[in-house]
Amino acid sequence: MTEQSQLRVALGEYDIGWHDPETSLNRAAVVVTQSAAAGAHLVVLPEMCTSGFTMNVADFAESMTGDRITRLSRMARSSGVWLVAGVPTRDTHSSERVVRNSALVFSPSGDLAAAYHKQKLFAYADEQRSYMGGDQSVVLEIDGVRVAPFICYDLRFPELFRAVAAQSDLILIIASWPAARRTHWDVLLRARAIENQCYVAGVNRSGEGGGIAYDGGSAAFDPWGAPVPARDVPGTEGVRTVVVSPAEVARVRTAYPFLADATCS
Repeated sequence: MTEQSQLRVALGEYDIGWHDPETSLNRAAVVVTQSAAAGAHLVVLPEMCTSGFTMNVADFAESMTGDRITRLSRMARSSGVWLVAGVPTRDTHSSERVVRNSALVFSPSGDLAAAYHKQKLFAYADEQRSYMGGDQSVVLEIDGVRVAPFICYDLRFPELFRAVAAQSDLILIIASWPAARRTHWDVLLRARAIENQCYVAGVNRSGEGGGIAYDGGSAAFDPWGAPVPARDVPGTEGVRTVVVSPAEVARVRTAYPFLADATCS
C-alpha cells in the first residue's frame, strides 16, 4: 500500500460557539491549523460549525460569498488542506428565499469544490420549517479517494448511502448529534460501513448549544466495520486523524462481493 493511495483525515470535533460565529470560527481555525501540522490532507468540521444547529436562519444563513464561508475558504488555503464544513447557506440566485443545511467542500486552494445539501430534515426539531432539503448526493475525488458527504439525520436512512456506495471509498457524516441519542450514533456509523463495505467517518460536535448537550463520539470505521486506529492531534481537545485507503475498500469488496448481490433480483 503506497503513501499516494492513502488519505489522512482529521475528525475535527470541537465545541461550537452557540450563535457565536466568531468563537466558532476561531476554534475551527485551531482545528484546521493543528490538523494540517499533524499531516492531515482532509479536515472535517461538524454540522453548522459557524452557529450550532440553529433554526435562526435570518441571522446565521449566508450566501456562498458571505464572510463566514469566506473565512472557511481561507482556512483551507492557508493550511493547504481539503476542508469539509457544515454551514447554513442561502441561495441568492433563486427567486425564493431558499436556505439549506449544507456541507461545503473546499480544496487546498480555497475554492469551493462541492456543496452537499442535507436531504433528510429533522422534523422532530421542525428543521423543515426553516430549511429546504437537498435532492441529490455528492461524490467527489480527494487525492485519489472517492468521498461522499452527508449530514447528521441522513445517517438514519440507509438508502441514501446505498445509492452512492459503489462509487465511494469514504462516506462522511458531519453532525450535531445529541448526547441523549449517542448510542444510535455509534451503532449506525458502524452499520453503514459494514453494509456498504467502505470507510465511514462521523464528525460530531461537543459542548452545549441551545440547551442541548453534545458529547462528540467522532469515529471512523473501515470497510469491515472495525474501528480505524486514530492518532491524537497535538494542540487540540479531542481531534484525531485516521488513514483511509481505497485499496482496502477494493480488497474487501473483491474478497466479499456483497454489494453485487444488492442488485440481484
